[in-house]
Amino acid sequence: MPEPFEPLESYGEEGRAIASTGAGGASDFGTAEAETLEQSPSAASGGGAPAGTGADKKPRSLWSDAWHDLRRNPIFIISGLVILFLVIISIWPSLIASGDPLDCDLSKAQEGSQPGHPFGFNGQGCDVYTRVVYGARTSVTVGVCATLGVAIFGSILGGLAGFFGGGWDGFLSRITDVFFAIPVVLGGLVFLSVVSSATVWPVIGFMVLLGWPQVSRIARGSVITAKQNDYVQAARALGASNSRMLLRHITPNAVAPVIVVATIALGTYIALEATLSYLGVGLKPPTVSWGIDISSASQYVRNAPHMLLWPAGALAITVLAFIMLGDAVRDALDPKLR
Repeated sequence: MPEPFEPLESYGEEGRAIASTGAGGASDFGTAEAETLEQSPSAASGGGAPAGTGADKKPRSLWSDAWHDLRRNPIFIISGLVILFLVIISIWPSLIASGDPLDCDLSKAQEGSQPGHPFGFNGQGCDVYTRVVYGARTSVTVGVCATLGVAIFGSILGGLAGFFGGGWDGFLSRITDVFFAIPVVLGGLVFLSVVSSATVWPVIGFMVLLGWPQVSRIARGSVITAKQNDYVQAARALGASNSRMLLRHITPNAVAPVIVVATIALGTYIALEATLSYLGVGLKPPTVSWGIDISSASQYVRNAPHMLLWPAGALAITVLAFIMLGDAVRDALDPKLR
């Protein structure tokens, strides 16, 4: 029984070369090719290939390539060190501030820098340096928790809408349009004015409530793009379930834009918390917050500008560090910018 016919195109250039020599020529060509490979083991092992593409070196993935670029980016290094310092003093503020942020002495109200008190005192006689250090804990906690909530909630809703489409996709799109129409500051004034709790959780909940639509829309578009790739279509043709395609094939290749947006948004949420606290509807005393200190110092800015300068400077540096970190991560994960 004759062997089944296989198209020559499946063998590439070698197949066409073999066919052009005839039956006897094919045998001679294959023998010569085998001898050449035996004499040149480096050619068979990829010795003539570019660096990093041989058999002994696996090509870098998107994440390893991004980390390779980030380690050489001075903006990433500087912002990363600033953020690492903020995280450390948020967890252990007593490392650099031995006092109590609520220990106040009215006899020292509005006084300037003194030995042991480099930032002076506020209107209540509290040490400004100690309050700035302890205020980092509140700001970082609000920013990190709000970002995690927004990223997880928005990614799940947007990813499912982009993968399944149909009525769920249309319904979610209309819901996000409604939330996009709500001004953030005005919504905070209305929502938080009826909340009596002085903890950070109402503020975090408000940020998640109004922040998830942006991440949801980005995750939706990223999943729609990823599910059209050939490897997803191949997995579907092989009978892979929806959960397997989402977790193994789509999510690792669609999560990069969400990470970039979440990193940049973290600094925005810290600034939003300070804005709401400054307006009197965010965090409330006795919670130590940069926004609260800025609000209380605004009426003494002419007589004691140091009360406003230090917490405002700490807030500006923190927000700038997270925005710079997000920009560096975006440049590293975007193939178009290479």
